[in-house]
Amino acid sequence: MSPVNQSAPVSIVTVAPALVDPATVDLGDRGVVHLKSKKEWPLLRRHPWVFSGAIARVDGDPVGGDVVVVKAHDGTVLGRGAYSPTSQLRVRLWSFDDVPLTVAFFHARLASAVALRDRLVFSSVAGDETDGARLVFAEGDGLPGLVIDAYHDTMVMQCQSAGAERIKPIVVDWLRHHRPCVRIVDRGDAEVRQKEGLPLHKGLAWGEPSDGPVVTREHGLRFNVDVDLGHKTGFYLDQRDSRHVMRGTSAGRRVLNCFCYTGGFTVAALAGGASHVTSVDTSMAALEMGEKNALDNGFPAEQHEWLKGDCFDVLRGLHDDGERFDTVILDPPKFAPSAAHLDRAARAYRDLMIRGLRLLRPDGLLATFSCSGAVDRVLFRELMAQACLEARRPGQVLAELGHSRCHPVPLSFPEGEYLKGLLVRVA
Repeated sequence: MSPVNQSAPVSIVTVAPALVDPATVDLGDRGVVHLKSKKEWPLLRRHPWVFSGAIARVDGDPVGGDVVVVKAHDGTVLGRGAYSPTSQLRVRLWSFDDVPLTVAFFHARLASAVALRDRLVFSSVAGDETDGARLVFAEGDGLPGLVIDAYHDTMVMQCQSAGAERIKPIVVDWLRHHRPCVRIVDRGDAEVRQKEGLPLHKGLAWGEPSDGPVVTREHGLRFNVDVDLGHKTGFYLDQRDSRHVMRGTSAGRRVLNCFCYTGGFTVAALAGGASHVTSVDTSMAALEMGEKNALDNGFPAEQHEWLKGDCFDVLRGLHDDGERFDTVILDPPKFAPSAAHLDRAARAYRDLMIRGLRLLRPDGLLATFSCSGAVDRVLFRELMAQACLEARRPGQVLAELGHSRCHPVPLSFPEGEYLKGLLVRVA
């Protein structure tokens, strides 16, 4: 079963590093966006998005990434943001006041975001031998469209909006002077950039190229990360806390990890004392990296098995073969890229849950996740309840799971909570 259609291949250009003086970045006002009557309320509540349908008119001729002043219907200045003429999400707010933007403004935002991770993740108490974290979480840190992940001494940056692309020289310059890093990798290959009218590219923004995967530590475990070709920035840092939860529930258990990618949950379960872990993914490269991660952490080959295949088909086949597990982990890719895909995605999540439930022994645990922003926690829990009824496996929710703490979600921006999960015990 394929929940969503695969996108056609796109052209990605490899770019060489080219440092740009941050002082040359144009942060001046290049237009005024006037909102329709009563469309100012989200911004007054500090929601950072302005959609095209909320705009009455635009004064000036701003291009992608330009700074524009946003005004209410009565002329009140609501803030400044980055303009994106090709996207329905027309303006992403940088600020909610009438103060012109400066390089120092962005320095302060970056410093605040990184200081939070230093306290929550990298401190001697919180870190627990952890050197990987999301340093900047876009709207979550007041920097819409900008994502920065740290893997030890390697920084990986994603500029997913025209505004983030505009301030990239400021970001690169600040990172190389304020973080102990040897390289900054630019992963501008996310297809969401096309909605912003941006080309797809990837390459080294600064520093020395790596001669292979970089190594990051998480709760004392070592993970190899392909920052050049791996999914997203190379690893799923948003699942760090959930991996730690599953580590604590795995002692003596036989575990099935579906959509395993490079084995984050697999290694965590083995570290927690799992008797055996079977890991499934469609990517042979990911499976090979996952096996390397398990072996590098000292877990013998007989404790883990790596299967290439479609997880929906593998789940069905394992059930038909009479296989049963104590724990099943389901961490699929995004099934609902937008609200238009919601119905089909809901059916896929429910079907996946049912297949996982049917493989569980009594007193089994199902950890199931959705990274689709269009699927909220209420719907996801409802789908889990429906799956338990259809599979005839009464369930108890032991924990609600979600982003690791380096992914803060502003109360004014609930859309930022894209990852949700449930840990369910079944009879």
